Amino acid sequence: MESLTELVHGFYAAVRADALLGPVFENALRDRWEPHLARMVDFWSTVALGSKRFRGNVFGKHMALQGVTPAHFAVWVRLWGEQTERLFAPEVARDLQITAHGIARNLFLGYFGTQPVFGNGADVEGASSAAGH
Repeated sequence: MESLTELVHGFYAAVRADALLGPVFENALRDRWEPHLARMVDFWSTVALGSKRFRGNVFGKHMALQGVTPAHFAVWVRLWGEQTERLFAPEVARDLQITAHGIARNLFLGYFGTQPVFGNGADVEGASSAAGH
């Protein structure tokens, strides 16, 4: 659990510092970062460890965000990959990346009506341009 906390906090620190993702998250969360981080630790604990600590509507929350583009997904996937590779053994990082890619695919489909293509884990933009988005 401690390593998931470090992952979530490191990932969102990178998100906040990112010129593209940072403003989207700041606008959505404003002064609610601490509760969000705690919920995301619970989410990843549920997804990765089966803890069942998280309850919520991930899809609905994300669909309410305005101004999301395929480029946002590419950066999100890249930053997640960097953080997982920094903190975990390759096979654990890979499992966490596969899970994140599945989540990103579902959200991408919800936003754009098409599936992204994750080549090295960051090829989301290619799918959107092929679909005319």
